[in-house]
Amino acid sequence: MLDLTHLFAGTVFAQTPASPAETPGGSPSSIGMSFLPLLLIFAVFYMLLIRPQQKKLEEQTKMIKALKRGDRVITAGGIHGKIVKLEGDDNLVVEIADGVQVKVVRSTVSMLAAKTEPVSTKSGEPGGDADKKD
Repeated sequence: MLDLTHLFAGTVFAQTPASPAETPGGSPSSIGMSFLPLLLIFAVFYMLLIRPQQKKLEEQTKMIKALKRGDRVITAGGIHGKIVKLEGDDNLVVEIADGVQVKVVRSTVSMLAAKTEPVSTKSGEPGGDADKKD
């Protein structure tokens, strides 16, 4: 006949306490080793994703702060134009066609298409006031 004590013997042996070395989190070195893969993944994400994005944002901010009259820009909406006027710290007036001017927020400028050169004070040299056509 079937003996019921043999039926539960596997459960009893499975619940016996293990030695302290086999328990999870038993030693401080095993805790550190369990967090090591997580720390390595975070380091890889930082080096490949977070750091380059911060550098790109910093360069974009510098470019936006350095905008001046005459620069050719491309807005986030894809509009190409030339800066005609700077209005305060936040707004620009951009000429997108002859006689068509649009006021845009400075932060919507996504790229600098062409930077203007500083105007020379001598009119006889190339790039001077005599050679300018607008």
